[in-house]
Amino acid sequence: MTCLHRYWLKEFSKFFCIIQVLILVIFIFIDYLSRMDEFLKSDISLLRGLWYVLLKVPFMFVQLTPAGILLGAIAVFGLMNKNNELTTIRSSGISVYFLVKPALAAGFVLACLMFLLGETLIPVSMAKANHIRYFEIWKNEKISMGRKDIWIKSEKNLIHINYFDPASRTVSDITATRMGDDFKILDRIDAKKGVYEAGTWILENVMEQIYNPDSHEYDVKTVETKKIDLKIKPEDLGVMVKKSDEMSFFELRDYVAKVKNEGYDARSYQVDMHGKLAFPFICIIMALAGAATGMRSFAGTSMPAAIAVGVAISFVYWVMFGFCLSMGYAGALPPVVAAWITNLVSLCAGSLYLIHTE
Repeated sequence: MTCLHRYWLKEFSKFFCIIQVLILVIFIFIDYLSRMDEFLKSDISLLRGLWYVLLKVPFMFVQLTPAGILLGAIAVFGLMNKNNELTTIRSSGISVYFLVKPALAAGFVLACLMFLLGETLIPVSMAKANHIRYFEIWKNEKISMGRKDIWIKSEKNLIHINYFDPASRTVSDITATRMGDDFKILDRIDAKKGVYEAGTWILENVMEQIYNPDSHEYDVKTVETKKIDLKIKPEDLGVMVKKSDEMSFFELRDYVAKVKNEGYDARSYQVDMHGKLAFPFICIIMALAGAATGMRSFAGTSMPAAIAVGVAISFVYWVMFGFCLSMGYAGALPPVVAAWITNLVSLCAGSLYLIHTE
């Protein structure tokens, strides 16, 4: 490693750490203060509320790392540009591509760190944070959850949902049982699929068993569709099932295989699985874009303008990434394409941006 590369990495590390710490501190204060009324209403201690916010810090660190890389690279190259260091270096015959090497190396290392945190610390911390949110703050005790199985108890009704797809807002293999005063089953509904439309659930391929007090037997009938009020919305189910951010990549991969083997649509989890691999790759793209922006002539005369360009680049990437993931959830794009297409387009655009800078 040359002295120039060591100098750049030293300056970048300083700016990156400052940016990350400032943003995380702001996040902690805003998130804690904005949820203060929830903490007070739920009767949990303020210290417990602070712990809930701190549990989300590893996840936020990973989410903010790409922006920190972009702004850090712009800051370092922008200052070198302002102090005419870039002019001196390039006049000696050193190309832009040589200067970009440490930025790409830093992006690669941070991408590996993001993936490592996503496999180890984040699933554990987010699972604990979600548990505090749902069961201590919201006090939702009527629903118990697993990865697939969801149990809902309301008064004398007991509902079991084998699988919920948050993308299509559908449930599969649902059983609704209503109990009598002596805990005898009054009726039971089994359905293959349920869709939430116009404020109610519409069940498909329904078999209904109704207790007949005269014969003391159950009358069985089947219908194609049946409307039923489950006393719960898809949004409630969505927050109760295990989230993708609570699972590592390999855990999510095994879960996708299990869901597919059981005949359910695992598209949304497939998109999230590929997204776990694609998202860290953004660090390399942001390092490339930050280096190209910081080397531009306007970055040396107006650092705020360079930072504004960096923020715009981040915003465009996030919009494209989120849009492509949504297309994957909807089935318009294959999961692997939905997760990676934004990175491929951004890498090509960043490379052209750097070539034009040279």
